[in-house]
Amino acid sequence: DPEALADQINNAGALFLGGYTPEAVGDYVSGPNHVLPTARSARFSSGLSVLDFMKRTTIAKLTPGALRAVGPAAETLAKSESLEAHGLSVRARLDKLNE
Repeated sequence: DPEALADQINNAGALFLGGYTPEAVGDYVSGPNHVLPTARSARFSSGLSVLDFMKRTTIAKLTPGALRAVGPAAETLAKSESLEAHGLSVRARLDKLNE
């Protein structure tokens, strides 16, 4: 029973279930990409897709109130990691808010 076995598989790039589903069908015509994770990377990755060719950018924009709320924690974390310039960049903005 392929479906029952599939429920027990936690890490796989693709599953080809049943006697009528050869890997070549997955490679060429059924939809899944045949570029699958190797070297056990299926534990944290998926098969190659269009998303792998899209650039993602994180955008952050804090209000003065938000900086007051999270700035001290950011400053503390920067200091704990010995990233002095990071901590100073937060401190300079917090000081400017308090002028």
